[in-house]
Amino acid sequence: MLSIEGLRVEAVTPNGSTSSSGRPLVDDITLSLARGEVLGLIGESGAGKTTIGLAAMGYARPGCRVTSGRVVFESHDLATLSSAQLRALRGSRIAYVAQSAAASLNPAIPLGTQVAETMVMHQSAGWRAAREKAARLFSELDLPSPETFGARYPHQVSGGQLQRAMIAMAMTCEPELLVLDEPTTALDVTTQIEVLAAIRQMLRRRGTAALYISHDLALVAQLADRIAVLQSGRLVESGATEKVLRHPREPYTRQLLAARRRWEPASVGENQDGRQPILALTSVSASYRAMPGVLREISFSLSPGETLAVVGTSGSGKSTLARLICGLLSPTEGTVALGGKILPGNFIRRDREQLRRVQMIYQLPDTALNPRQSVGRIIGRVVRFYFGVDRESVNRRVSELLDMVGLPREFAHRRPSQLSGGQKQRVGIARALAAEPDVIVCDEVTSALDPLVADDILALLRDLQRSGRAAYIFITHDIEVVRRVATHVMVMSQGRIVDKGTLGEVFAPPLHPDTETLLRSVPELRTDWLTDVLAGRDNIAGPTATSLAHSGQDPFASAIAASVPIKTWREGE
Repeated sequence: MLSIEGLRVEAVTPNGSTSSSGRPLVDDITLSLARGEVLGLIGESGAGKTTIGLAAMGYARPGCRVTSGRVVFESHDLATLSSAQLRALRGSRIAYVAQSAAASLNPAIPLGTQVAETMVMHQSAGWRAAREKAARLFSELDLPSPETFGARYPHQVSGGQLQRAMIAMAMTCEPELLVLDEPTTALDVTTQIEVLAAIRQMLRRRGTAALYISHDLALVAQLADRIAVLQSGRLVESGATEKVLRHPREPYTRQLLAARRRWEPASVGENQDGRQPILALTSVSASYRAMPGVLREISFSLSPGETLAVVGTSGSGKSTLARLICGLLSPTEGTVALGGKILPGNFIRRDREQLRRVQMIYQLPDTALNPRQSVGRIIGRVVRFYFGVDRESVNRRVSELLDMVGLPREFAHRRPSQLSGGQKQRVGIARALAAEPDVIVCDEVTSALDPLVADDILALLRDLQRSGRAAYIFITHDIEVVRRVATHVMVMSQGRIVDKGTLGEVFAPPLHPDTETLLRSVPELRTDWLTDVLAGRDNIAGPTATSLAHSGQDPFASAIAASVPIKTWREGE
């Protein structure tokens, strides 16, 4: 069905000449895909995964150009097709699910209209039939109130719900080839199961082929028949999924697998020193105009050097809590205090020092970074705003921050559109660090990063915390991230805190039902994990701390069982 032969994609300058960097974005890539087959593309950020996925649709991003090679879909050389022929092909026979739904969907049009529009534009259905099919897809993807969900606008739903709406859009015309570019990046682990199951069912039922792009090997393993490993734009290894996972040939593949399996838990209570809390929320509730009770009676405190992980299913209120702390949403009840002083609810009423002391790293860098500004200007503006230094000092500080987050200094001259998803996320981290804050709210900061880069970023944040004593609020759906960085954990459900405490207390049995659901939904690095989960077997992934400790397989769980008193869980506690 799809044949990519000797593909080479290079960056080009505004005048159309090849970039002087010398290294192509993608070099000599040869891949093939049969009808009904799923090929997983994995590799570090900037390896060329998305570039290849877009090339499969006959497309190259602005600033990029295919300089050699062929992409053939069903005997059609895409390079020879006219713009009209490509438009007819895209969305109908080849569909694309982008990594960032928030940056891809129109904020001014209801979701149902956007999903139905695809069928209408390709003349596969009228508006009424298209809206009915959209509602059926919303139900299949387990979206709330599917009959009325389409009336909502993108800003009125959670990130996970928004991503599922984009998947519904791609499924409307029942394409023959689906390009899935990190389709579950924004989803919590419980939602991932439902979405993965829906995608797999759709692919098998319709015989749809797919390119599955992801940095999460455990997720790729659930869908892919074969895996292709990319490094620096080149293909380093490919083969059947089971063979690559069990017997990787190349050192780089083994490195990726080791990063996925490796974690080092934070020491419980390692930062306790009796200081006054730097941040304290007392009985905080909040609502949106059309959604009352988004947050209900939230209370917690955070001391310098502590890391609070906030976990929960999509729509539980995690990101809303982050917005409230940063002053992007005012509480309807309760107070937020910084260093013992109550903060104004709206950021507009906070003074410059209050703004500097609380910074946020956003989940979606595509919507958080100004596409018209260079990376250096994005980061440098923060330095100038809070510290008022001269241009030379600003440039020097920007270079230091780029070094800290592992980006080349020359990236200061690039714009966000010229970076990969992971690289843009690191720019967002550098921007937050530029203010030298006391509290950093990290909203899914590693969700767009490959395992190797995520390891580096987590290590960087922990090192900065040890030296600067900043307090972190880590909003994440990745339990492995929680185990690596958190000193405390807070589990949210339907806008409420249902469980909280130190890392050991929350993950020690007996577990709260929501906590146990999250733990049992963590993907395992084996190809039959999703099948086991859907079959409801006893040996599904994410075993609880109790079973792991008894088996002796998990040193983290064993440490909990040995050192943490068993608590009693009562409903309504």
